[in-house]
Formats: sequence, C-alpha cells, structure tokens
Amino acid sequence: MQKQRAADAAHTMVEELRETYGPPAERGMTGVQSGTYETALRAWRDLAREAQTALSEYAKDTGRPRADIEAEVERAAAAPGERPPTG
Repeated sequence: MQKQRAADAAHTMVEELRETYGPPAERGMTGVQSGTYETALRAWRDLAREAQTALSEYAKDTGRPRADIEAEVERAAAAPGERPPTG
C-alpha cells in the first residue's frame, strides 16, 4: 500500500508540473523545467513499476487473484488509516 501511495503522489506531482509548465509536447519549457518534469516522470514510472511488481508477487504468494488485490490496495491507498490486505 505504501508503494501505491508513493506512486500516486509521484503521479500527482507529474500532473501538477504538466499543468504548471504546459504539455510536454509543446516543449516551451526551460531547461530546468524540462529536467524537473523528466525527473518527476521517471520517478512516477519507477514507483508505479515497483508497486505493480509487489502486487504481482503478493498475489502469487497468497494464491489470490491479482485484480482483487490491486482493487483492495487502491481503495486502501486512497483512504488514509486503512490497513493493506493480509493473506
């Protein structure tokens, strides 16, 4: 759940930068802005990949459907104070 929250926070940062700097395809960003955006984008992708890997490993270890676990984690990550699923 922590990995999912980190990925969600990183995604929010990317969206905020995109909103602030404009769409990356326009490339009207300064060098610093472009570097900041690219770093945030890489961080989001890395964190999302880690969260997905953890979900797959947990599903395999517990024998539960990955989709069920993913839905539980997403709900729990969106609601602070909830506990992640336990096998």
